Amino acid sequence: MFFERPDAGEMAVLVHVDFHDEQEREDPGEFLELVRSAGAEPATLVTGSRQRPDSRTFVGSGKVEELREALSVHHADLVIFNHAMSPSQERNVERALKCRVLDRTGLILDIFAQRARTHEGKLQVELAQLEYMSTRLVRGWTHLERQKGGIGLRGPGETQLETDRRLLRGRIKSIHKRLDKVRSQRDQNRRARSRAEIPSVSLVGYTNAGKSTLFNALTASKVYAADQLFATLDPTLRRLEIEDVGPVVLADTVGFIRHLPHKLVEAFRATLQEAAEASLLVHVIDAADPDRELNISQVEVVLDEIGALEVPTLKVMNKIDLLDSAPRIERDGEGRPEVVWLSARDNKGLELLEQALSECLADDVIDFELSLAPEQGRLRAGLHELGAVREERFDDAGHSTLEVRLPRRDFMQLMARLGEKAEDYLPQALQEPSVWEA
Repeated sequence: MFFERPDAGEMAVLVHVDFHDEQEREDPGEFLELVRSAGAEPATLVTGSRQRPDSRTFVGSGKVEELREALSVHHADLVIFNHAMSPSQERNVERALKCRVLDRTGLILDIFAQRARTHEGKLQVELAQLEYMSTRLVRGWTHLERQKGGIGLRGPGETQLETDRRLLRGRIKSIHKRLDKVRSQRDQNRRARSRAEIPSVSLVGYTNAGKSTLFNALTASKVYAADQLFATLDPTLRRLEIEDVGPVVLADTVGFIRHLPHKLVEAFRATLQEAAEASLLVHVIDAADPDRELNISQVEVVLDEIGALEVPTLKVMNKIDLLDSAPRIERDGEGRPEVVWLSARDNKGLELLEQALSECLADDVIDFELSLAPEQGRLRAGLHELGAVREERFDDAGHSTLEVRLPRRDFMQLMARLGEKAEDYLPQALQEPSVWEA
C-alpha cells in the first residue's frame, strides 16, 4: 500500500453516536450488518449521544478513554465508526488509541473491494478507494523526511508524500480513461438497443431488498444472491420475454444505502447510467423492513443524484412471506399498476409482476379481428411469426379469421415490410386519427 499502518485485525470495537440532527443519524443495526459483511468480528458496540461531532476526535476525550479500555478488555486492534470522519479526526483517534481506525465510508469501500468481480467493477472500486485515500496519505508519511539525493540528484528533492500524491494522481487519471472507454461501450450498447426498440428495465432498491433473488426468479439466472449487504456489485443484464412487449433487457444493479459515499456514486456512474436511461425502473423494497419508508427515500436521493428520478417507476414490495400477506397489484386512479406485492424467494406473485411489466411497457397494444383470403398467406405467416395470433378459424372457401393482439409498432413494421397499408386492415377505431380524419 501507499503507507504503512498496523496490520488490521478481525476483532473490532464499534462506535455509534446518536446526533440530535435527524439527517446525521445512522442505523446501528445496519452498521452491524456492514461490519459482518466486511468480515470483521464485532467485539462490543460503544454508543454515545452528542449535539455535534467533536472537531478533534469526533467523540470527545472521555469517549476516547472508553474506547481505549474496550480495546484492552476485548483484545481488539480495530475501531470502526458508524459515521464519516474527517482525515484529521481519524488521524487523531489513531494516534490516541495506537490502533487502526476506520470510518463508515472506508468500511463500505472495503466491502465493495471484496465483492467486485468484473474488470469494470474492480476499476470503479479502485478509483473510489484512491480518491478516498488521497486525503489520508499524510497519516502514513509524517515520519519520513525528504528523499535522499545522490550524485547529480542533490537538493531539496521531493518528499515521499509528494511522490505518492503524484503516483496517485497518475493512477486516478489512468482509471478515469479506462472507465471512459467502458462508458462509451455501454452507451454504444444502449444506442443499439434503442435502435432495435428493445425496452430496458433496471432493478433498483436498498441493499439486501432482494433484487438479485427477484432477478434470478424472473430470468432463471444464477446471479449471486445472499442475505447480506452489497451481495451484488457488478451489473448483470439478461433478456426477458414479456407478453405484448416481446424481448426486454433486465438489469440488476448495485444496492443503495443510507448516506452512500458520494465518491462511490461518482465511481459507479457508468454502472448506474443503466438505471438513468432505462425505459422503466423496478424499485424493489423489503416490505418487512420497519425502516422501509426511510429506505425508499434514501433510494430516491441517489436516483435524483444520477438523474433517474424522472424515469417511470414500478414499486415491488418483496418478502411478503415474512408478513403473511397475499400477492396483489395496487393500481392508481387511472388503473395503471403502481405497486406489486410478491415473494421472490417463494416465487409467489411473479406472474403479477410480469403482467404489470406488460401493462407498463406495452404503451400501445392493438387487439382486433382480421379476415384474410387464401392469397394473403404472407401476412398470415408474418402475424404467426410475431406470435400475435390468439385464435384462428377457417371457412369452407379457405378464408381465415384471426383474433390478433400485438403492439401497434410491430404491426406497422410488418405492414411496411410487406408493402401493405395498415388502414386497409385495422378497424377505424384503432387507426391513427391522422389516417381517417382526413
